[in-house]
Amino acid sequence: MKKSVVVLAIGMVFSSMLFQSCKDNVDKIEVKSTEEIGQEVMNDTTENKDPQIATIQNMKDAFKGETTAHAKYAAFSKKAVEEGYPEIAMLFKAASEAELIHANNHKVVLDRMGEKTPDVTPEFTVNSTKENLKDAIEGESYEFNTMYPNFIKDAHAAGNYMAQISLTYAYKVEQKHRDFYINALKALEDGNVKSLPSLYYLCPTCGNTYATTAPARCEISMTNSKLFIKIDSL
Repeated sequence: MKKSVVVLAIGMVFSSMLFQSCKDNVDKIEVKSTEEIGQEVMNDTTENKDPQIATIQNMKDAFKGETTAHAKYAAFSKKAVEEGYPEIAMLFKAASEAELIHANNHKVVLDRMGEKTPDVTPEFTVNSTKENLKDAIEGESYEFNTMYPNFIKDAHAAGNYMAQISLTYAYKVEQKHRDFYINALKALEDGNVKSLPSLYYLCPTCGNTYATTAPARCEISMTNSKLFIKIDSL
């Protein structure tokens, strides 16, 4: 009887020690939110993705984005004309044509990769010119800050030089478009739209956009300015 009591006592002590050990280990576990876990999964997926496959999809997404931007900005240009803002309309027209150059560059890369260019049905909403400018700023900021930098990294990892060039051309030009739109929005809010440029030049190689005057060669692609596209009428 005494032996049973001793065994029972030892068992209780051992169980208590085991429970405390488990509790200590649980206390050391880092509790992560759903957002943190989701981000880790995304990071892991990004790090382990096939850059070749990623670049193909990126080029298709970029083509869709630029094709949509081409149509959207053309529609925004018409809206600006309707509202009596020809200078802003000219900016949208110039940007629209630049986006088409980007789309065509992306198409060349896809063709070179043996990939079919996706069919695109542009979807967008035309609001007031003020709202359209805000929409354009948001879109260009996303492409410049997030989309194109990530796409360029994938193309570099894949060793796809043509994709890097096409993506980099668009990346550098989108920053200029964003700044043009920011200035236009400020001018509109200040009631000073007439101060905006009414003449633009486009580099046919990369879509680089210059207001009023242009250098002898494109500062991105080195294309001779004699080949630039002049945008001076709606």
